[in-house]
Amino acid sequence: MKAIFETGGKQYYVAVGDVIYVEKLNAEVGSDVTFDKVLFLNGVAGNPYVDAKVVCTVEKQGKNKKIKVFKYRPKKKYRKTQGHRQPYTKLVVKKIG
Repeated sequence: MKAIFETGGKQYYVAVGDVIYVEKLNAEVGSDVTFDKVLFLNGVAGNPYVDAKVVCTVEKQGKNKKIKVFKYRPKKKYRKTQGHRQPYTKLVVKKIG
């Protein structure tokens, strides 16, 4: 069984047992998270949503690798370097239905 659901402004195509990384959710490690904004389920598309739910288990909360943001203005002696680490939540899909 496969589904497409929406969270954090993005859409994820999943099956039972898949491991996905989504935008940070306010949930503790080991708890279950339910997504009800399901757009597609086994060949049936909704308008805009299907009456189904995707249940996932939170496996980890973390941050991605650091990226460098460098700003530069030529001939103005302006240079600025910043770093950014995007937080994420690692989920394991338990049930679709």
